[in-house]
Amino acid sequence: MKWDEVRKLYPNRFVKLKILDSHVDNNMRYVDDMAVICAFEDEREATRHLVRAKDDILVYHTKKEKIEIPIKQIFGFRGIF
Repeated sequence: MKWDEVRKLYPNRFVKLKILDSHVDNNMRYVDDMAVICAFEDEREATRHLVRAKDDILVYHTKKEKIEIPIKQIFGFRGIF
């Protein structure tokens, strides 16, 4: 499903998504195809799901024009000197 379709089906709501296809450009990940898992009207419930999200699952609000995820470079290893 495309983001435009999700925005039409769930206006002004949080949606939990499974990323099916994406691409990277200039340290930003852009989601091209997704599957909607569920939708929320309550911000607290959406936050609970976001905190527990793993891998290619994310929670995003449909007021956004497109899904852009910044990619952060992590250098070094935790706990190793």
